[in-house]
Amino acid sequence: MKHYSLVLVALLVIVTLPLMAQKRLSEGTISYDIVINTGTDKPQGADFLDGATSAVYIKGPKTRTEMVSPLGTQSTIIDGTKNTIVILKEYGEQKYLINLKPEDWKDANKKYEDVSFTYDNSASKTILGYKASKAIGKLKDGTTFTVWYTTDLLPENKDFQYANKDLPGLALEYETNMGNLKVTYTVSKISFSPVPAAKFDIPKSGYRMLTYNESKKGL
Repeated sequence: MKHYSLVLVALLVIVTLPLMAQKRLSEGTISYDIVINTGTDKPQGADFLDGATSAVYIKGPKTRTEMVSPLGTQSTIIDGTKNTIVILKEYGEQKYLINLKPEDWKDANKKYEDVSFTYDNSASKTILGYKASKAIGKLKDGTTFTVWYTTDLLPENKDFQYANKDLPGLALEYETNMGNLKVTYTVSKISFSPVPAAKFDIPKSGYRMLTYNESKKGL
């Protein structure tokens, strides 16, 4: 009987170890560096984005993604409790606020719908101290992109990375396409410090209000 109990305890430990290793990321900040690959040494129109950064602030079901570039700042605030999405664009003196419905957010990310992932279990590397596994994402149009993700961290709300939301963990390095250009995001810092609630406040003035359809016109 004693031997049976020891075997049972050992089995429980084996089963629960993966669950204990995975940390649920319910609050903190994830910072990414952005690199544009033009495929040539000649200056390109998107070179000004090189050196841009992206920061994701997480507080439970709320996220705020801020992309900062020489052009300005674009922030996307998602409130999972209210199912609302707001985009703020600040380019010099021009400031826009765009309210999106869930169907608008889905339309804005329609190219990432039904993305399928192929996992390469033979490839791994360490990024910022986390073991990262390789996955190849394939879009409906046949376009592919590479993602390095860790199963050690699982964000509570993954809609801030629409293309990678179905991964079994957090994307630490991933590619996106901007026309014919390849954009690579690589995590540079992860902080578990509390995020002020004010970070998710929506401005009540100082911004020109746009509908989603108006914003699609390139404003």
